[in-house]
Amino acid sequence: MESIECTRGCPNTSKINEDLVKDDFTPSKLGTKEYWDDAYQRELQTFKDIGDVGEIWFGEESMDRVLRWMEKEEIPEDAAILDIGTGNGVLLVELAKSGYTNLTGIDYSAASVKLARSVLQTEDFSNVEVKEVDFLSCSGELRGFDVCIDKGTFDAISLNPENTEEGKACYIQSLRGALKEEGLFVITSCNWTKEQLLQMFNQGFDFVKELPTPHFQFGGKTGNSVTAIIFKRLH
Repeated sequence: MESIECTRGCPNTSKINEDLVKDDFTPSKLGTKEYWDDAYQRELQTFKDIGDVGEIWFGEESMDRVLRWMEKEEIPEDAAILDIGTGNGVLLVELAKSGYTNLTGIDYSAASVKLARSVLQTEDFSNVEVKEVDFLSCSGELRGFDVCIDKGTFDAISLNPENTEEGKACYIQSLRGALKEEGLFVITSCNWTKEQLLQMFNQGFDFVKELPTPHFQFGGKTGNSVTAIIFKRLH
């Protein structure tokens, strides 16, 4: 198994934190590595037993939404694409089925990496690269990507009971390093609103567009069940 070990260090953490929103959520086990190690170990065993890939985070529509946008924007099939927190690798499978050929998935859970590789191999996409990487600790190790996709990983980092602000700051710094100049970042979140994401990613990124997501009404107010935003990395 390929594993990248890095040392966490975010020299600009305090500067970034001044601009982060402060109304965080109650810490949750969903923000811990132990939770995801256990979850993916169970899903890996289930996949071995019955071939079930497990939960698709935010559902299939969340993947279809991103794929439709990529097709509309004519993202080249050879674009370097990074799936941040790949989980079971299902998004990588769908990207490969859509013709994209330069794909990388990362996850800090070894069980996730094993599961994703198994799922990709079953779909005859074993050439897709999946690495065991802690995105928060790998500044400089991941570079040159045209598109980075996050579907719930930043949400989980925001729920970590320890060092939440540092984690978010490190994430933003690692994202800057991973993307090429004018590279695109696609984030889907169920925890953060458009306005909050715009505030958190206001250093080094430019807002491109918001993708349509399902609406709901409650108490006379209208909201979104998830938020999907496209950012561009600035010079």
